[in-house]
Amino acid sequence: MHRVAVVGASGYTGVELLRLLAGHPEVEVTCVTSRQQAGQPLSATFPSLAGIYDLKFEALEAAELAGRADVVFLAVPHQAAMGMVPDLLAAGCRVVDLSADYRLRDASVYAEWYEPHQTPELLAEAVYGLPELYRERIREARLIANPGCYPTSAALALLPLLRHRLIDPATIIIDSKSGTSGAGRAAKVDTLYCEVNEGFKAYGLPRHRHTPEIEQTLSCVAGVPVTISFTPHLVPANRGILSTCYAALAGSSSVDDLLALYRQEYVDEPFVRILPKGVLPNISQVRGSNFCDVGLAVDPRTRRVIAVATIDNLVKGAAGQALQNMNQMLGCAEEAGLRGAPLFP
Repeated sequence: MHRVAVVGASGYTGVELLRLLAGHPEVEVTCVTSRQQAGQPLSATFPSLAGIYDLKFEALEAAELAGRADVVFLAVPHQAAMGMVPDLLAAGCRVVDLSADYRLRDASVYAEWYEPHQTPELLAEAVYGLPELYRERIREARLIANPGCYPTSAALALLPLLRHRLIDPATIIIDSKSGTSGAGRAAKVDTLYCEVNEGFKAYGLPRHRHTPEIEQTLSCVAGVPVTISFTPHLVPANRGILSTCYAALAGSSSVDDLLALYRQEYVDEPFVRILPKGVLPNISQVRGSNFCDVGLAVDPRTRRVIAVATIDNLVKGAAGQALQNMNQMLGCAEEAGLRGAPLFP
């Protein structure tokens, strides 16, 4: 059995990691940490896990974690992870970081969108954890930068089009919607029930922090620098990301041509489902699962392709993708712990 620790386990991503790890046949969760909840039973914070784990939150240093875990998941805020990663790596742990701290390869770009990076020497080593793009590198990695939820949906919607140069990369517009769990578990006025219920708003304009991450991934695939227009929205749902991506076609591809290409590109990807012609994704169809559903349309009047992708922001957008990466790192079956069907209704 592989020993696993979850650092920062008291948030939505932490509890989702624990829910999924409970069904993994080759993993034992040996410790969960939270400085604020230290000493408290896990089940007191998350009654949903009662009877599943007999653990208490602890406050542990890197050396203590290394003695009890082979893989450490960091479900901590941005900027907090970079203060822990060097010590964990030095202690011999393999790390899956769910924050943004190691997603951007250029320290100056990180500083522009966040703050100066404390450990820029590790940026070149960190592997961006999108298995559909970097599976081979993930298998050998010590440090995985788990992608953000918006970037995951946008990348999977657009990769085949960019890889085959079927769109003009200068014309990409990404319009995304997120459920409120994407804002985390800490109390904030903007995500209170009365603020969100029956509401629908854009936010983070004109500089949402996921923008450079999306541009980095798309540029790598396109082979040229890609600049996008990205607008995120908050919708009154607990879970889900829906990204609608627009781009001008570089040729005369039909929707049938594009669907055939997408099916070919993703034929061996266990968690990407290409929907039939005329069917578009719905967040309710992926809830609680690691699937990304992709649907396509072509507007002959504007000569634009419209690629729509949905994921559960807490699963394929966070904890599920982290498990998918862990499975690759440990040589487990990629779908281990992730085979559950979506919840419906």
